[in-house]
Amino acid sequence: MGEALKTAVENCSYELIARMDSDDIAVSNRFELQLCAFMGHPDVSISGGQIEEFIITPDEVVGKRKVPQTDTELKEYMKRRCPFNHMTVMFKRSDVLQAGNYQDWFWNEDYYLWIRMALKGQRFANLPETLVHVRVGSDMYARRGGDKYFKSEIGIQKLMLDNHVIGHMTFFANCGKRFVVQKMLPNKLRAWVFKRFARSKG
Repeated sequence: MGEALKTAVENCSYELIARMDSDDIAVSNRFELQLCAFMGHPDVSISGGQIEEFIITPDEVVGKRKVPQTDTELKEYMKRRCPFNHMTVMFKRSDVLQAGNYQDWFWNEDYYLWIRMALKGQRFANLPETLVHVRVGSDMYARRGGDKYFKSEIGIQKLMLDNHVIGHMTFFANCGKRFVVQKMLPNKLRAWVFKRFARSKG
């Protein structure tokens, strides 16, 4: 995934790049909202927004993932969780390339990039509006567990620790939570935890 995203960025000919997944549905004015945001805040390197999740049709919302909006809030949020809904982001190609572009990191190539962009001093923003309706399947929470996923997540935490984004207390707290959720919980219970603590109701 990381290599495919890297190649896509390298071959884009425009400065602003927007991405989403092929089975998701963008709201009709998504690009208008994001382009206006970049025009109003030319110092911002990446801007995303909120998502609503559905299983069959977009009007039957089963969950929402809300993320902070300001650069300060996003940099603080990043210490605990990925600060962007990846399928909503629009970013400046030159700034992504300056940070080293996408690189392979199992299930976390986006989080890895955002950390490197933050370390470069690049500015973040999110819009308050829902920008994308995201299709979720029954295997969504199964994919967020297991040894490989856990090791990927711990690697992200170690990266932030080594670069002084987080301290040791936050590192151990983050690793402990991930160990319980990703290694110890069965899929059904993991799904309940995500819906209860990582999502708001539709």
